[in-house]
Amino acid sequence: MRWLLLALLIIPALEIGVFIWAGNIIGPWWVVILIILTGIVGVSLAKRQGIETWQRAQLSMNQGIPPAEALIDGICIFVGGVFLFSPGFITDAAGFALVLPFTRGPFKRMLQELLRRWMNNGKIIYRRW
Repeated sequence: MRWLLLALLIIPALEIGVFIWAGNIIGPWWVVILIILTGIVGVSLAKRQGIETWQRAQLSMNQGIPPAEALIDGICIFVGGVFLFSPGFITDAAGFALVLPFTRGPFKRMLQELLRRWMNNGKIIYRRW
């Protein structure tokens, strides 16, 4: 919880610094245009990736296979979409890394390891019916 509070203080300050730096280099209106453009492109990409992931999950369930991989992808895409929707270049970079399939891999492995650790420690209880 502490790391979340710290991130909520540090990330906006860094974003403001990057806005000022970029505004000095390319101009303030270009910064605004880039923020809007990355938001539109990012959210549409996240939507498309989310739909594909949903279809893969449905296909897995229809075949009787648990959609674990698709669920992990869906979590990454959702968090990436939230990052892309928020204004800022740092959060946009993190959002694109979570949404794009070829850069999502390391985040998926970290999330799987975190969930596995939580299950082993009893924070998450998994029962098969």
